Amino acid sequence: MIVAGMGFTTRATRASFRDALARTGGTPDALATAQDKADQLAPFARELGLPLHAIPPEDLTRQATQSTSAASLRARGTGSVAEAAALAAAGPGATLLAARSISTDRMAACALAQGKTP
Repeated sequence: MIVAGMGFTTRATRASFRDALARTGGTPDALATAQDKADQLAPFARELGLPLHAIPPEDLTRQATQSTSAASLRARGTGSVAEAAALAAAGPGATLLAARSISTDRMAACALAQGKTP
């Protein structure tokens, strides 16, 4: 299973999400984001026909991310919400396929992770 993790500001739009996802070059089986941001991402998940995983804060902070954002570290305790959400949703032993890609408007970031289970 390939999961697209999304991190974003409250000003992000569906266009922001589409752009960030397109920049990863992948086709996910599911989307994931921080639990408190899931409602904002849900319409985009429905548009794509993909399940959405809402990741609790403690699961985000457990993930080792490749990218590091000082703002994300301060606010969320992880270097990249997009990478952490993708890894957490993909499950134990997941690997990062694409580090975070940032949308042109800089409102959203997307990363891809692949889990060991199909």
